Amino acid sequence: MKKLLMIINPVAGRKSIQHMIPQIVRIFMDAGYLCTVMVTAEAGEATQLVQKYSVGFDLLVVAGGDGTLNEAVAGLMCCNRKIPLGYIPCGSTNEFAAAHGIPTGIPAAAKAIAAGKLRMCDIGLFGSQVFCGTAIFGAFSWMGYTTDQDMKNIFGMGAYVMDGAHDLSRIEPIHLRLHTADHTYEDDYVFGAISNAETLAGILHYPSGFVETNDGKLEALLIRKPQSLADWQQLLRCIRLRDLEHCSFVDILKSDSYTVEIPEGAIWSLDGESSGTQTCTKVSVLSGLLQLKM
Repeated sequence: MKKLLMIINPVAGRKSIQHMIPQIVRIFMDAGYLCTVMVTAEAGEATQLVQKYSVGFDLLVVAGGDGTLNEAVAGLMCCNRKIPLGYIPCGSTNEFAAAHGIPTGIPAAAKAIAAGKLRMCDIGLFGSQVFCGTAIFGAFSWMGYTTDQDMKNIFGMGAYVMDGAHDLSRIEPIHLRLHTADHTYEDDYVFGAISNAETLAGILHYPSGFVETNDGKLEALLIRKPQSLADWQQLLRCIRLRDLEHCSFVDILKSDSYTVEIPEGAIWSLDGESSGTQTCTKVSVLSGLLQLKM
C-alpha cells in the first residue's frame, strides 16, 4: 500500500474539516493509501511535522488555509524533500486553490488528489522564506493575521472587508524601489504584491490570462496612492470592474526575480501570515519546484 501523511489544521476557516476527517481518510483508503493523520495545535507546527515525520511517505496532504500550506511547503524545502503534495483548502480566502483550479469543497478536493496527476508548480522565495501564493505589503496586508479568527470563520472574505473598514486611517504610502533585470519602479505606493496567484485577497485581479502558475515568473502589482476623491473613485471602479491594467495608479509586471527596497518598519505578509519587517529583499521564483497532485 502507498503511504500518505495528512496534516490538518483543525481551526482553519469555518472548522468544517473537523467533521470530515473520517470521510477524507476513507477516500484515500479507497484509492490505495495507508493514511497517517497529524493535527496541528499552533502556528508553525506544520513545518515541524513535515520535517520530522514525512520521510518514507509517497504523498503529503495538507488540509488548512494558505498559511498552513505555506508552513508545510517550508518544511519540505528546509529538508530538501521532494514528495508530491495535495492540498485540501479549508481557509477563509483559499487563494492558492483558486489560482491552481483546486476544488474548494473538502470531499471534492480529496477526490481530486486521490485521482489526480502530478503538476509541477512554481513557488516564491522571499529572502530565505518561501511563499506559495502571495507576498504583500501596504494597505490591508496585515489583515490576514490580525482579523479575528471567529470573524473569518463566520463571514469568510466579508470578515476582511469589515475589519478593513476600521483600518483606513492606517493607510500611508510607502516609498518603494523595485528592481527587475531591465527596469526600476520607484514611487510612493499604498499597496504592493509579488505573487503567483490570479487574485489578491479575492479582491484585486490580475488581467485575464496574465498569470501562469508554472511559467517560471512571479507577477507584481503596485498601487500608487490616489491624490483626490476622483482618483480614489477611478481606482475603486477599476477594482470593481477587474480592470486594473487600465488604471493610471497601477503598475503590473512579471519577472523571475525582483529586488525590493522598502523603508524600515514596513511589514510584509506571506500567504496571509506576517513575515516581519524587511528593508532590502531579493524575491525570486523557484521554478517547477512543487509537485502538486490534483
